[in-house]
Amino acid sequence: MEQLSDVQLAFMRALWARPGSSVGQVREFLIDEGRDLAPTTVSTQLSRLEKKGLIAHEVDGRQFLYRAQVSEAQVQRSVLARVTEGLFGGDVTALVHQLLDADEVGADELAEVKRLIEARERGQQ
Repeated sequence: MEQLSDVQLAFMRALWARPGSSVGQVREFLIDEGRDLAPTTVSTQLSRLEKKGLIAHEVDGRQFLYRAQVSEAQVQRSVLARVTEGLFGGDVTALVHQLLDADEVGADELAEVKRLIEARERGQQ
């Protein structure tokens, strides 16, 4: 999957949150997220995402209603794989170490990570 810009990710988040959105509805979502883009810019970006196969539209009267063709999890996996390979040379341990070194990791998050690791270990035995 091609790397998405921050703006493109914002568009995808809009469509994951509100599938079947019109240009105006996507624009409203983006404004709520702090991105005040002109309607023509929103239309252009939606067209570009559609050409990449990431979204599709259906026609409802005179409006195009847009829907994501890839899930949020698919995009997350793609971005994470790119970061893991590009920045950490495929070393998952180094990636996790870097994440855990961040001061923002709280006790609840650490407990959840431990739970996920234990569940993974049980599933692989």
